[in-house]
Amino acid sequence: ANLISTALEQGYPLIDTAEFYNNEHDVGTAIKQSGKKREEVFVISKWWPSSEGAKGVINSLDRCLKHLDSNYVDLYMIHAPREGHCGEAYRALSDAKKEGKLKVWRSSEAKVHEIQTYLSIYRSLGVSNFGVIHLEALAKLGLEKPSVNQIQINPWYQNRDIVRYCRENGITVLGYSPLAKAKKIDDETVAGIAKKLSKSPAQILIRWSIQHGFITIPKTSQELRLISNADVFDWAIPDEDMNTLDALGEEKWSCTWDPTMSSLEEAGLHQITFQE
Repeated sequence: ANLISTALEQGYPLIDTAEFYNNEHDVGTAIKQSGKKREEVFVISKWWPSSEGAKGVINSLDRCLKHLDSNYVDLYMIHAPREGHCGEAYRALSDAKKEGKLKVWRSSEAKVHEIQTYLSIYRSLGVSNFGVIHLEALAKLGLEKPSVNQIQINPWYQNRDIVRYCRENGITVLGYSPLAKAKKIDDETVAGIAKKLSKSPAQILIRWSIQHGFITIPKTSQELRLISNADVFDWAIPDEDMNTLDALGEEKWSCTWDPTMSSLEEAGLHQITFQE
């Protein structure tokens, strides 16, 4: 909770949590410790899919609100297309949104940093790790369009087909693992550009995401890196170096799992059935 509170005090506007991370309570505590008003912090959380389907997702949402000590969460997502009941869970969340448990969020404050310009998420129901087939299935089932799709985004895993679909259909792309879980932090190409621009490799990777127009959520356990990771708004990577970084994606490499490849049956998006 202390590190999260420090991040908020330093001006980080968004906190990404999830049922699976088991830290929703810490986020709620951190918001209070920081002295920030609840409406000044954009909180994302996610349901870890289970066989309980609609009942499970609503129970998870209620626990989330209790842990946050809040009557709303700014953006709530299905964590991944898995366990066979995402269709019914998504419909249940849509109903919960109508009841006011998911907040329609707008910022009236001046948007100082680039990242804040990407936070105009006016709807509050999203998905995570959904591939194009899953997004298309939501539409075919007559379900509301998600505001956001949270997917792995870094130079080695650019998910260009999903990004293209999202942008063509007005779905905001939220990129996780922009640092590739530090598994490529010593990459020669990134290190060379970092040296040229007098920046750290982490700053280069975060800035790459920003210049591509993604909301990006770098993760750190060190307070000093909170400062350096945020120092990415008053400079730019030259086009030639952006092209070099883009080329790293020609040989697709993932730093983590890839649920975007799940079948519609695995996701429960081929049809909607309801558990009794």
